[in-house]
Amino acid sequence: MFRHLKIIFLFLLIFSACSNKKKGTESTEPVKPTNVVLPETPVEKADPVVGAAQLMSYLNSLTGKKIATVVNQTSMVSDLHLVDLLVGDGIEIQKIFAPEHGFRGTADAGEQIKDGKDAKTGIPVMSLYGKKKKPTASDLKGIDIIVFDIQDVGARFYTYISSMHYVMEACAENKIPLIVLDRPNPNGHYVDGPIRAKGFESFVGMHPIPIVHGMTVGEIAKMINGEGWLNDGLKCDLNVVT
Repeated sequence: MFRHLKIIFLFLLIFSACSNKKKGTESTEPVKPTNVVLPETPVEKADPVVGAAQLMSYLNSLTGKKIATVVNQTSMVSDLHLVDLLVGDGIEIQKIFAPEHGFRGTADAGEQIKDGKDAKTGIPVMSLYGKKKKPTASDLKGIDIIVFDIQDVGARFYTYISSMHYVMEACAENKIPLIVLDRPNPNGHYVDGPIRAKGFESFVGMHPIPIVHGMTVGEIAKMINGEGWLNDGLKCDLNVVT
């Protein structure tokens, strides 16, 4: 009987809605979702041009140099991976440093990444998420410039900005310039969550910034330099391609 009452009640709701529509009494105001902060003005949809696509801004700096990259499956320029693009332009990539999830993004969260070799290009792949998280002096021997290009989501606990921190530190210690090819932060329109408290530093929270920090990786790199967060207050020779 209770089931029959539910069916009758549902029928009455539908009938009432149809009647209101016929009488023109339905509301013309758009229904706003709850618990969502809406922008005051519409955000224009556009295809942002990523730093990696600004070839004229950095390609000459790489020509004739021995290059290492910090990249993963997000390091795309249109439908071409940055490594393939650079190799195709005659850039000599000596090493690929792989962060969490690996160079091709096939490893699970927290899974240790092993050193290896990229099957497509034959370039050695060195892990930054295994036995070590920071390149050593021997890893960087013979390297002239490092290029960092990884899409981030703007959350403090994502480890890509932690990997970038250690790469910046290694570059500063070994006097190697770093080029960060910036990408838009999909959550860059707001900042939320507490700032990481002192004494709680870890690889998923290296910097005293909010959980949702609103910055791009390039902006964070500049902040790391500017705030003196590298060991002994070192400064990385940093170039951010916006």
